[in-house]
Amino acid sequence: MSPLSRIGQWDVPHAGAAIVRLDSPADLWGDVDRPFALASLTKLFTGYATLLAIEEGVLHLDTPAGPLGSTVRHLLSHAGGYGFESGAAVIAPPGRRRIYSNQGIEVLAEVVEAAVGMPLASYVTEGVLQPIGMSDSVFAGSPAFGMTSTVADLQRFASELMRPRLLAPSTLATAVSVHFAGLAGVLPGFGPQRPMDWGLGFEVKGTKAPHWSGTLSSRHTFGHFGGAGTFFWIDPTRSLGCICLTDRRFGPWAPPLWSELCDAVVAGES
Repeated sequence: MSPLSRIGQWDVPHAGAAIVRLDSPADLWGDVDRPFALASLTKLFTGYATLLAIEEGVLHLDTPAGPLGSTVRHLLSHAGGYGFESGAAVIAPPGRRRIYSNQGIEVLAEVVEAAVGMPLASYVTEGVLQPIGMSDSVFAGSPAFGMTSTVADLQRFASELMRPRLLAPSTLATAVSVHFAGLAGVLPGFGPQRPMDWGLGFEVKGTKAPHWSGTLSSRHTFGHFGGAGTFFWIDPTRSLGCICLTDRRFGPWAPPLWSELCDAVVAGES
């Protein structure tokens, strides 16, 4: 029996999920073609498009972006100093704290748009979604939380991350490495983390405990979770990924169920 079958016991209106492996068929469950709000998983695509712009040479990680002393690298890794909410003010000097920030990503999006000379939604769609066949995904609204997609489409994105075609492997390796190592912060829904590791658009698990990807995924696991009740991770040490989309808002129900599911997925591959 697939570990994903336990999702059928969750109190969620709708759900879809996938276990993704390199060079092996995916294990699919539930509403895999249903569009779901991704919430903060959107940041993965804003980040990937930013990396694409960097490879195209129109932007650099050290391009100034946001408050004085902040760069593209700071904003991608939530170290620019902005508060959490859209429109939030700067509440710390750049590089001092890891403050998870929608505002930082929205400022970054403006910088990318200026560099590429087109709306970010068009750049993400034409540069990321269409080339990898994500035809049922819509990048709209906030670049921090506005996208909708399906499990089937995110399975294609997972395959891209396991064997990148749009980016050089070295660029992706940099993106899923920790930047501004040692910064403390607060992981929304999970509390203070010392350190709170983050890559370039991707959260890196590191030593965070508790963590939404469970206890068995490696410290190199990267991905994101969203307030819409969604998560997406890749464990590169196992060439394994897991996607879960629901339409129940994140809350106390999610951490124990997600952790149990993710541990079962990893245990099933060990």
